Amino acid sequence: MSKLRLAKWRLWITSLLFCMASADVRYSVPEETKTKYFIGSLSKDLNLDSDRLRFRKARLDYRGDKRYCEVDLDSGNIVVSERIDREMLCGTTSPCLMHFEFILENPLELHNVVLEVKDINDNPPVFPKDSIKLEISEAAPTRSKLQIACARDLDVGMNSVQTYMLSQNKYFVLDTKSNKDRYVDIVLKNSLDRETKGEHSLILSAVDGGNPPKSGTVVIEVFVIDVNDNAPVFSQPLYNTRLFENAALGTSVIKIVATDVDEGANGQITYYINHLSDNTKELFKIDENYGEISVIGQMDHEKSSSYEMEVQAEDGGGQTGHCKVVIEIDDINDNTPVISVKSLKNQIPENIPPGSEIAVINVKDQDSGENSRVSCSISSSLPFQLQPYIKSYFIITTTRSLDREQIENYNVTITATDGGTPPLFSNLTLNIQVSDINDNSPTFELQTYAVYISENNKPGTSVCSVSANDPDWRQNGTVLYSLVPTEPRYFSEGQRAALSVYNLSTLSGSLVSKVIAVDADSGQNAWLSYQIVKSTDPGIFSIGLYSGEIRTQRDISESDNMKQSLVISVKDNGQPSLSTTCAVNLLISDNLSEVPELKDMTYKDNNSKLTSYLIIALVSLSTFFLTFIILIVAVKFCHRRKPRLLFDGAVAVPSAYLPPNYAEVDEAGTLRSSYNYDTYLTTGSRTSDFKFVSSYNENTLPAGGTLIRSDIDSNMLRLSDEGECTEVNICFNP
Repeated sequence: MSKLRLAKWRLWITSLLFCMASADVRYSVPEETKTKYFIGSLSKDLNLDSDRLRFRKARLDYRGDKRYCEVDLDSGNIVVSERIDREMLCGTTSPCLMHFEFILENPLELHNVVLEVKDINDNPPVFPKDSIKLEISEAAPTRSKLQIACARDLDVGMNSVQTYMLSQNKYFVLDTKSNKDRYVDIVLKNSLDRETKGEHSLILSAVDGGNPPKSGTVVIEVFVIDVNDNAPVFSQPLYNTRLFENAALGTSVIKIVATDVDEGANGQITYYINHLSDNTKELFKIDENYGEISVIGQMDHEKSSSYEMEVQAEDGGGQTGHCKVVIEIDDINDNTPVISVKSLKNQIPENIPPGSEIAVINVKDQDSGENSRVSCSISSSLPFQLQPYIKSYFIITTTRSLDREQIENYNVTITATDGGTPPLFSNLTLNIQVSDINDNSPTFELQTYAVYISENNKPGTSVCSVSANDPDWRQNGTVLYSLVPTEPRYFSEGQRAALSVYNLSTLSGSLVSKVIAVDADSGQNAWLSYQIVKSTDPGIFSIGLYSGEIRTQRDISESDNMKQSLVISVKDNGQPSLSTTCAVNLLISDNLSEVPELKDMTYKDNNSKLTSYLIIALVSLSTFFLTFIILIVAVKFCHRRKPRLLFDGAVAVPSAYLPPNYAEVDEAGTLRSSYNYDTYLTTGSRTSDFKFVSSYNENTLPAGGTLIRSDIDSNMLRLSDEGECTEVNICFNP
């Protein structure tokens, strides 16, 4: 399965788990509470760790200009953040519900929070007018009704208007069976006599059910006349109409018509809109004479999608008729999508795997229907892709590998387009920096440098200058130069040393040589231990674990191999442990003048088959006997002719007989990471001593000079940065 497909599976599973984890939480709060009023505990109800709410950027997202509540990130409680007026929010709608989105990140979670705003009795009943004038015919029969527009209480439920009371009089009473939701009927109890009393003053009170109750009153002036026995009647009790939210000022909404069969002033109708709220009275008006409703303000579908009003038709005698008008506000595409960044990694490493999440964005459009359907896109040429996540959330992920050395930052432009006609769109540009990793090796300007130097130059003389470049950034591109140790080619005459061992055999435990290694680290990382990993005859020599001293494990006899090769491993005590090796070549001889050169002495593993071993053993046994006889004769012959120059029996060796391979020792007195040691042992001494001998040849170079092994010598220069290295050959022509 590819990494990209695996990342998509992980994303799908995460989305599924997120959807399963989301849940609705419902709370209630009384209106007009003080700020910081405790509503409920989100951390407890959603089983969340309150200590991680800040880290997870917990927040409430509410669609609107005001934020009525917030989450206390220390306790996980949801509290009131500003004044809540239920009447401003919901009007007469009950229950009054506010919907929030509780959002958490790392990982992303989304919970719906429903807050019900409870009504309190903070509004008294109010009549449409402070005083009402009514006319009634003196010929009106008993049980005749006078309709009074009911009082309106912005509160709901028991806090709204519950009862009406009429002041005491002998002519009029309230009809207790009438529909008090729209109007109140005052019933004529006794016949009127205009000559006895032509004017009646009544006080109508509306009382709500709060504790304590609130009330409102209206003064009703009743004038007794001879005629007017018909009230205006609308052509229909309910009018419905639709209007676009961008309707121009003065646009006609609807014209309503009421008729009155009375004549004269009793048939002349005047229109009113009852109980206009603060929002409605700024948007609509009605022509009092013709009943035409028109637009006087700017509407916004996003604030309110419909308006409902009650229209009253009143004739000249005070009789009234009522109807309801409902205006639906149609949405137009007047809001561009809003892009908000919820999470962003603005710096990513160049080795980030494909399918990794870079950013989480949220796109919302305040319009409705198709006008609110939003699609998002980014350029297909970028190594990123935009994927829908949950609801209005999108995530940006990588699609392929990045290379900082080619492009070190990207400007990712997100385009959000809604479904309106014509569509509206918005852009948001994210700048994503690509951080460097050490994925490039340094490169020399030349692969081979040819350098010509004079012989007999002094130590420290500048040989040549090399240059390399690394395209990585800062410390990853900082180039460090070092020489790779190779086979030594330059030897100081004063640094040659020969080890001679004399009488008949070397005793067990005798010191043969000592290996010294250094480690630039400190502490336990610089604790070194030595070990022989390969040897010609494993049973002859041993090395001190921490001292590096090479000693014999048994007495050396003439039957032992004349040439001995040891491979010494030294490792530190770091984690992980680092190690290096060096080769030590040993020669067993009683006469240094007859020793062969050691340049070809290297340890080779014998991985041949059993047949090869048998052939080699047979040949070795055959030649060993002949070599032993010749060696004894040669040793005796040389003992007779060799001069005695040193009082302790040491042999003076002309420089022409010394082998040419010696390890270089620099002025710092430390050894490099890999060397060859050439050591000479004799079978005629009971002790192991170093003998530094000088040459009899007057042409020998001084101690500060060098002997040159070949006409053209070469070294290798190692170049490294943090984690990468490369090498270049340097050829020296003296």
